[in-house]
Amino acid sequence: MYPKLFNIGPLPLYSFGAMMALAFLVANFILTKEIERKRIVPEDDQSKGRKKDAAALKNEAIDVASMVTAISIFLGIAGSKLFHILENLGDFFRDPIGMIANGGGLTFYGGLILAALGNYFYLRSKKILILKFFDAAAPALMIAYGIGRIGCLLAGDGDYGQPTKLPWAMTYPNGVVPTLAAQNPDLAKRYREMYPAEPVPVDIPVHPAPVYETLYSLVIFALLWKLRTEPRPDGWIFFLYLALQAACRFMVELIRINNVLVFGLSQAQVISLALLAIGLVGLWRVSGKPGGESPEKIKGRADRKALTPT
Repeated sequence: MYPKLFNIGPLPLYSFGAMMALAFLVANFILTKEIERKRIVPEDDQSKGRKKDAAALKNEAIDVASMVTAISIFLGIAGSKLFHILENLGDFFRDPIGMIANGGGLTFYGGLILAALGNYFYLRSKKILILKFFDAAAPALMIAYGIGRIGCLLAGDGDYGQPTKLPWAMTYPNGVVPTLAAQNPDLAKRYREMYPAEPVPVDIPVHPAPVYETLYSLVIFALLWKLRTEPRPDGWIFFLYLALQAACRFMVELIRINNVLVFGLSQAQVISLALLAIGLVGLWRVSGKPGGESPEKIKGRADRKALTPT
């Protein structure tokens, strides 16, 4: 794979960092458009029936989306690193400085949880309806996750799966965590366990787990994007995102090599089950509430906007 894309003068451009930056930019763009489309304004403005013109609404959407993105970058990276350390405490105690300084080693769920908490308090301070906002953010979160996993694929940072002989198996001889047997004893050990009668290859073919995650991310994003304009209660899209993402992530973890946390499950699987439960309960709780905007209402507003002279 390609951990480093090229140099800009003396500075290297790493594939993981480039894809993370692209993920945040795309997410910010989609989130801004959804905030503007859904006319997400502070609760006091909605309760008092205050109307905002298109320019004011657009500026507010840009401001809110930019702040949410900034919070997500800072807390997302911090949470991802923290959860990765907790998942690999043995490695941390052996080399704490190296593990903290390493640009890789990020656990998605840690970033999601910490960023969600930080943004929750920010949105509360702005008096913005939380579930309505999270509905707007769900498609952006899903596509950003898929783009980020392309970065994992290019970097070969160890997010790949177990050894396999499937025709689409991949190797990462130049990855941050290479699949070379001499440099990856854990992977070589797993190969011997799975194929005891065979010699361990020099470069071990593995499941390209980031590819699986990118593919299901695109499918879930397309589904959320299609459903987002249908009349649904606030929170419905977000809880659907949570349930689908958690279920798919749990299944991908079945072919990964991760430390067991409890009951034979990895940290990511335990969190996936918790988020799946939250998503399903959330869907059940909000399903009895009145729906949101109908497609006809959204279309009517768009038509009126198109007819308004500029």
